[in-house]
Amino acid sequence: MSDIRRKILGFYSELWPSNPEATGSIRPLMAVAPQPNESDIASYLRGGHVLFASMGVVDDALGTGEGIVGGGSLLTDGEWLWRGDLWFYVSRHHLVLPADFRAKAASLGYAVPAVEQERLMTLTDELQALRSGKRK
Repeated sequence: MSDIRRKILGFYSELWPSNPEATGSIRPLMAVAPQPNESDIASYLRGGHVLFASMGVVDDALGTGEGIVGGGSLLTDGEWLWRGDLWFYVSRHHLVLPADFRAKAASLGYAVPAVEQERLMTLTDELQALRSGKRK
């Protein structure tokens, strides 16, 4: 099994408050102005394959009072995983994501690739194992 934790985008304490393994605060990763290709990155994030759908609305964890529909959902491009509200933090707060993720999205023309159902099921199983504390 791959170490899926290395490929979770937005694994910050504000977005995963109940998880002690969160990688720190989102705040130092926010830029003061829009970043190059920010809207393309946000679109890529919104276009991910759904691994887990949440029908609820989550509040902006940074306190703007805005709500994000489906923010608790989990999406993927077959390699990286992220919450359904991550696009919002990129668009609204200018969150700068890791360079290797940005490069991958750019190399794909900001279009999420097709992913085989078997791969989606494997990722779902890995997430479940991570969530339950069980490692295969």
